[in-house]
Amino acid sequence: MTASASSSDETETPIIGVAGVILAMALTAIGNGLMFAYIPVSLGAGGYAPTWAGMILTGLSAGGIAGCLLTAWLVRRVGHARAYMVFSALIVLSNAAVGIGVDPIVWIVARALYGFAICGMFVVAQSWLNDAVGNTIRGRVMAIFYVCYIVGLGVGSYLMGFLDISTAIAPLLGVAFTAISILPVGLTRLRQPPPPEGASVALGEAWRISPVGVAGMLAVGGLSMMIAGFAPIHATASGYSQKDVATLMFAMPLGTLVFQIPFGWISDRTDRRYVLIAAATLVVIAGAAASRFDGGPLLLMIAIYLVWSGASESIYSLSSAHANDRASKEELVRLSGTMLFLWSVSGFLVPGIGTALTAVFGTASFILVAIVIAALFCAFTIWRVMRSPRVPAEAAGPFTPLSAQAPLPVPSAEE
Repeated sequence: MTASASSSDETETPIIGVAGVILAMALTAIGNGLMFAYIPVSLGAGGYAPTWAGMILTGLSAGGIAGCLLTAWLVRRVGHARAYMVFSALIVLSNAAVGIGVDPIVWIVARALYGFAICGMFVVAQSWLNDAVGNTIRGRVMAIFYVCYIVGLGVGSYLMGFLDISTAIAPLLGVAFTAISILPVGLTRLRQPPPPEGASVALGEAWRISPVGVAGMLAVGGLSMMIAGFAPIHATASGYSQKDVATLMFAMPLGTLVFQIPFGWISDRTDRRYVLIAAATLVVIAGAAASRFDGGPLLLMIAIYLVWSGASESIYSLSSAHANDRASKEELVRLSGTMLFLWSVSGFLVPGIGTALTAVFGTASFILVAIVIAALFCAFTIWRVMRSPRVPAEAAGPFTPLSAQAPLPVPSAEE
């Protein structure tokens, strides 16, 4: 590409093309948030055991692993725009299958398809944005991207409180929002990035670069799926109303926004591991409060879960930033792929454990699992701080808010 073409892209891309991709993902998020709240509530209303909701969540995570591994292959064949439309079509198909009627077996397959598609969609959107914008505004663009997606999840969850779950209106709205989201991408003139390399998983290299980053991805993959995934399952089983569950699900993503900004500001000025220890400790404390006041007044539970979710989600962005601080430019792409794989594997295995415990000890067992994971990660990080020095301040990069409900950004090979 010539210098003049690059300059032209820099002036046009942020206003037109980037806005289209961000809008598309925000619209998709509304439908996704709606379905996250609708499925456990519908299963509870239908008299199905909570273990079914857990198995559906595990199926979603399994689909996510496949999405991590196969997205690069699909993008190389058809390009970013067409791959995005393929993933959108799969989400539409998933929501349509859910709308046929309450059938846990069908829903497991449908949500696995969704997990595959949403993981691939994020990889496509993030790599597209990373390639389209320059270094001077990349951090701000990605922050706006994540905030819009998180807010969309909350709006979709809250919307479910006003719908009649005895009908298929919720899945139909999920289909509608996803279908509308295709339009900005289908009409975009945004230049498509070069085809990505194949999926790269380098566990040994990632551990050498950042043991705490690796441990953080393993911890937060399970934490995110346990807290965000099992909270509506447990709330439904505990007798909270459909509107109460929707309000709770609306508040939890907002906790991510509330906590990540101050945590990120502090982590840019000190050893990020100190902030990770604080976040993990807060997850343990909030988890203990969730257990102590379980089934209490809705406003109290909203406050507890807002803190619990916000602190746990912050581990994701802090771990990512900590690992990137220690990686060279040549290592960033492999590191990102490896961290994404670790997050996905943990997000698959831990919900399976939670589902098994739910069958024996009830839905509240997810709280204990989350507390144990956070406590182990906190202890490991303290151990690492005691035996290795911090990265010099000049080597650290700026913090970017991220959500564990969305895969890690994928750096371009040129970065």
